[in-house]
Amino acid sequence: MDSAAKQRVKLWLRSERAMGQPSVVAPKDMISLDEEENASQAGRLNEDTRVAPAPRVVMQRSQPIMPVKKTTVATPQPVLIQAHAAHPFTAPLLPVEQRKIALAAMDSKEVKTCTRCRLCETRTNTVFGEGSAEAKIFFVGEGPGENEDLTGRPFVGRAGQLLDKMIVGMGLSREQVMIANIVKCRPPANRVPLPDEVATCTPYLERQLEIVRPAVIVTLGLPALKYMLSNPKLTMGRMRGQWQSWRGIKLMPTFHPSYVLRSYTDEVRAAVWSDLQAVLIELGIPVPKRGKSGG
Repeated sequence: MDSAAKQRVKLWLRSERAMGQPSVVAPKDMISLDEEENASQAGRLNEDTRVAPAPRVVMQRSQPIMPVKKTTVATPQPVLIQAHAAHPFTAPLLPVEQRKIALAAMDSKEVKTCTRCRLCETRTNTVFGEGSAEAKIFFVGEGPGENEDLTGRPFVGRAGQLLDKMIVGMGLSREQVMIANIVKCRPPANRVPLPDEVATCTPYLERQLEIVRPAVIVTLGLPALKYMLSNPKLTMGRMRGQWQSWRGIKLMPTFHPSYVLRSYTDEVRAAVWSDLQAVLIELGIPVPKRGKSGG
């Protein structure tokens, strides 16, 4: 180390001690870094201007280095419009013929003419739902797709064809169950219904359920499950196949037929069939020996 470098080190030590540091050492490569910086400013560094680095010495610090605090941005949580009171229905169950009349009146006088949310602006037809007014099983999906919007009937596309196979596999027919969605109009581009759309439309679904009064509700897919149980944090992985309850009615969550079509594996199909078997057992209906829900 030349005399000029030694002088710089001495001055640095004095300044550190003046600040109350009892024991300090020069930072790594203090001298060599200064000279390399000067050389790089003059031009390309070469072997003639490079100075060998000084030996590394561990610094002693009187205070620990405080970690830099990371700023976290809160992730907005999805808004969930809660279903109405979870208490069982108290109104007496209507006779079958009156149930049919009530459902038809709600469809023709309210749903078909509904303009309460933005979905009415892009729909072709409303999709009220269909099936038996005395159904023991009520399937609830998310919303109409393109085929449903064109026909005004629920589950008539590829997913609907698979749902039909699932129902037949249970030893039943489409006419013996009830099928509806949480919204009655198709969301543009088949997107998930927005919270205000769900809040506007689901009173229709709840009235359908009150009129029909099924023994079991089968939710098809996660959006329907989240709405019915008023919980935005639910996952299909944890809830599928686990009995729940909605207003005193047993509820079985299972995969949406469109998901089964996308993940058409033996495992997924077996999972759905297991859920449907549990529904049959709950209702005391014999489980067919043959009949896989996945088709």
